[in-house]
Amino acid sequence: MSIADKGKDALRGIAQAAVKKAVELVPGSLLPGGRPDPLVRRQHGQIGKPVSRVDGPLKVRGAAPFAAEIALDGMVYAALAHSTIAKGRIAAIDTAAAEAAPGVVLVMTHRNAPRLNPPPRFLSGDKAAAGDDSPVMQDDRVRWNGEPVALVLAGTQEQADHARSLITVTYEEEPAATTLSSSDGCEVGTFMGEPLSVKVGDADAAFAAAVHKVEAVYRTPGHNHNALEPHAATLVWRSDELFIHDATQAVAHTAWSMAQIFGLEEAQIHVSSPFVGGGFGGKGLWQHQILAAAAARLSGRPVRIVLSREGVYRIVGGRSPTEQRVALGADADGRLTAIIHRGVTPKTRHSPMPEPFILPTQSAYAAEAIALEVQTYHLDMVANTFMRAPGEAVGTVALECAMDELAERLGVDPIELRIRNEPDKDPISGRPFSSRNIVAAYRAGAERFGWDRRSPVPRSRREGEWLIGMGCATATYPYHRMPGGAARITLDAAGHVRIDVAAHEMGMGTATAQAQIAADRLGLSLEAVTVRYGDSSLPGVILAGGSQQTASAGLSVMMAHRELVGELLKLAGNDSPLAGLGADEVEGTDAGLRKLDEPGRFESYASILARSGRTELVAEGSAPMPLETMHWSMHSHGAMFCEVRVNAVTSETRVNRFLGSFDCGRIVNPKMAASQFRGGIIMGLGLALMEETQFDARKGRIMNRTLADYHLPVHLDVPDIDVIWTDIPDPHTPMGARGIGEIGITGTGAAVANAIHNATGRRVRDFPITLDRLL
Repeated sequence: MSIADKGKDALRGIAQAAVKKAVELVPGSLLPGGRPDPLVRRQHGQIGKPVSRVDGPLKVRGAAPFAAEIALDGMVYAALAHSTIAKGRIAAIDTAAAEAAPGVVLVMTHRNAPRLNPPPRFLSGDKAAAGDDSPVMQDDRVRWNGEPVALVLAGTQEQADHARSLITVTYEEEPAATTLSSSDGCEVGTFMGEPLSVKVGDADAAFAAAVHKVEAVYRTPGHNHNALEPHAATLVWRSDELFIHDATQAVAHTAWSMAQIFGLEEAQIHVSSPFVGGGFGGKGLWQHQILAAAAARLSGRPVRIVLSREGVYRIVGGRSPTEQRVALGADADGRLTAIIHRGVTPKTRHSPMPEPFILPTQSAYAAEAIALEVQTYHLDMVANTFMRAPGEAVGTVALECAMDELAERLGVDPIELRIRNEPDKDPISGRPFSSRNIVAAYRAGAERFGWDRRSPVPRSRREGEWLIGMGCATATYPYHRMPGGAARITLDAAGHVRIDVAAHEMGMGTATAQAQIAADRLGLSLEAVTVRYGDSSLPGVILAGGSQQTASAGLSVMMAHRELVGELLKLAGNDSPLAGLGADEVEGTDAGLRKLDEPGRFESYASILARSGRTELVAEGSAPMPLETMHWSMHSHGAMFCEVRVNAVTSETRVNRFLGSFDCGRIVNPKMAASQFRGGIIMGLGLALMEETQFDARKGRIMNRTLADYHLPVHLDVPDIDVIWTDIPDPHTPMGARGIGEIGITGTGAAVANAIHNATGRRVRDFPITLDRLL
């Protein structure tokens, strides 16, 4: 039997044992009355099938409409002029030449822009969506280098771009905070309304008394969003209603937020986002949509705005740099007695969050004493924001590199050290884990990767000029499910179903996954289910972020299905084989309902509708509050394995092999999941080896604001990436599934760094690991 087959057999046995334990739920179950979810107990129908994405044919034909491909009659094109100073005021602005340029319809500045309310900053309310709550072209102030100071509308994009170049601005510059030393000092950061400061015991004393200890400072740079599709919107006012075709991760949030900005009712704003070409946390509400809507109102014309790649860097936030100190203390057996993870990161006063790099350390390992804290300071720069696995992506870099250093100090295998320090409950809250099978993931991954061939002695494997090394790291990302989930199901007499839910498609296969969930519940073929999404008029307030959309939308579909079943049983009447049964006593199968423990009691949907004289039935359901997180500590996990080759002469680094072994609950669609895992890992390779926002503190500007200068992984940088998973359902989540969208990037940077150390003997603690840091 091959290593791969042995790994699969081991995981299969673990999964079967876990499923048996998951038959009965304890407090915190999701369905009414504490009833176990049958999809957690067993594989049923479509869940777990490697189905191709239903939107695939549209995309390969170029027929999937994106925000900048919506054509409107009389449409004009927008171009933004950006500030060139970090702080000050506009002393003079000359737009005469731009206004006289060919094709120009409008030049808008703070002098003629409509009066607007400040954008509601994300996390400031249930539906707030703005990544930056600065006033939008309301005064002559400049708050960062790149802030829009003028907008031009013209008949073509080329005309708008040319006219924009004719605008001249004179500034009165003021001293700007662009470094820690020029800021007003540090304070404890907050995230999701909670201070980023955690203490369990006296970690400093425990560290001082530890038998074995490591202490190091790790630095990660800023990162910028580089989605394949630049930020764009096409919009039009019809009377006092605004219609926006947007590239957004939050249609409902955008509609509500735009209503607040323009002083309208939420029902007057209509946001559609049929497809999004990548989001990663950056496709929220920024100034370009607001300015385009203001200009459309001022000009009376439909407007299309598409940010240039440079424009994205200037007004859309990214990940902030961090400086993290990690100190680990252990006893003679290698068990942690102290974990200290503290550091600093900048933010702006107008952004909702610092980079919360301590998040993964809160649940990763058991220790007698823990001290975690993020200090933040304010800079005059473009607002920082969420970027794939905010906190975890860079936090695992520091924590997992430090664990590797401790393993070397102890002379213990890095995997064994991690397993030795597995917590049996959440180290901070004390809550039990909903499901945690990271040890199984490590065991299976190590066998499949061939970890036993790793030499524990750095620089001991060599092929010609190439030094070869292996490294590992733990990946972790929390389970999220946000309130506000709702969905609608429409069932017709022909046995077709339409699901309506305000979810989003950013390439992860939203419609496919929700069709699978609905088909499973209803006992229908996948072809019988259609999913409508990406429109603020649809039910639900669902955000595509935090790896929580599948759970939030999926549970909403489950609740709508429950309402539908209740209505079907009412319609069935006393003459039906289903007479007298409740929703908990039946299941969907073969395009109808049957009694769970008496399969002969069955009636098709078509028969029930015909009996009642209806042609269709509509039901809407809302997901309950995410109370499961109050009962359980809930996380996805992964074991990341990397093999690198480093040239002994040039220090060129090549990632030779990579394996991710994941524990993310039940996998709804293996084909789509493998793609998500690999995508996250590729982003992690960029974090490890090349991605870096270069910030010029003299002017507060981003210097490498094009893809020619901001380096991302390309095909030749990426090896074959192997991914496996436990597929052990979590009994306390919808469908038994946890998030997978962000787990791939976490741990990857540390796995690469640890492999480089194993190959070369060099510890690099400043990222990215470029040639100069290895020479």
